Amino acid sequence: MPTSPLGVTFASVQALGPATAPEVARRAEAMGYGSFWTAEVTGPEAFATLGAVSAAAPGLDVGTGVLALQLRTPPLLAMAGATLQALAPDRQVLLGIGISSPVVAARWHSAGYGARPLAQVREFVTVLRACLSGEKVDFTGDFYQVQGFRLGVRLGERRPAVVIGALNEGMLRLAGEIADGVLLNYLPASHVPWSVEQVRKGGDARIYSYVHVGVCERADGVDAARRDLFGYAVVDAYARNFGRAGYGDAVAEVRRRHAAGDRAGALAAVSDEMIDGIDVMGEAGHVHDTVRAYADNGVDVPIVFPLPWGPDRMAVIDATLRAAAGSHDEKSTSTGGGRCE
Repeated sequence: MPTSPLGVTFASVQALGPATAPEVARRAEAMGYGSFWTAEVTGPEAFATLGAVSAAAPGLDVGTGVLALQLRTPPLLAMAGATLQALAPDRQVLLGIGISSPVVAARWHSAGYGARPLAQVREFVTVLRACLSGEKVDFTGDFYQVQGFRLGVRLGERRPAVVIGALNEGMLRLAGEIADGVLLNYLPASHVPWSVEQVRKGGDARIYSYVHVGVCERADGVDAARRDLFGYAVVDAYARNFGRAGYGDAVAEVRRRHAAGDRAGALAAVSDEMIDGIDVMGEAGHVHDTVRAYADNGVDVPIVFPLPWGPDRMAVIDATLRAAAGSHDEKSTSTGGGRCE
């Protein structure tokens, strides 16, 4: 298992509402988890969520996993991260950022999506670190121009860590070079070694990964999994990574049918192999072994991404967290979290 405590993310259960986040955090803290993460797309805003979690579960590190970097300037993100860090000086704040996609950044948020993602990420992190230093920042680059900024939040020796969400070779190497950590997502455990190899070509960033698991009946969750994976297979960056992970034929068929306007056919083309490798459903023992597989393949901190597919979703989440942490008993090795929907 991992050398550090497991994390849990709110990203997969945001539909249950912001008030669910502190409850999930309290349960995770009681089970020995070490960190709580949240994403941000069109639902709950990340830092308001993490502020509530920080108060509810004071023993957990808190992280964003990930934020579309186009939606905040580097100084604003430094202010947000520093505020959380000042409120919780003994815990680690993790600022997870990513280049996102044209749909999220440009179409939904009107923030634009440039043609040089690697260069923009490098420059963003450079300015972000400068802003977190507390020193005066004067910077003129291709993407950001900052004159005379100085962070107005006093911090001790601990500073927020920078984590980059990465999938493909160039971004993985860049994350290894310039970030404290890299966050992997939507990949099977078998693809972790290749990803780690790319990170190590850049540097020694810590390896985090979302692990999509649910203690539930696969037969009832399979349609939800197909919809989930379809939504990512039509995004170019994810499609390339899925192909490298061994799902190239399925992804090509998904994209061909989607381009032809055949949504039903595109959903059907998401293979069972792809589902069982990425959105893992089953008994508690299977969930536990899946988390172990990610750690055994090179992930320093697996982050449980609960699949809340059941009539009592909090029961599914609770059973999944317990199983992932290895705190299940004989009774809970069944799909006691409820049937998936």
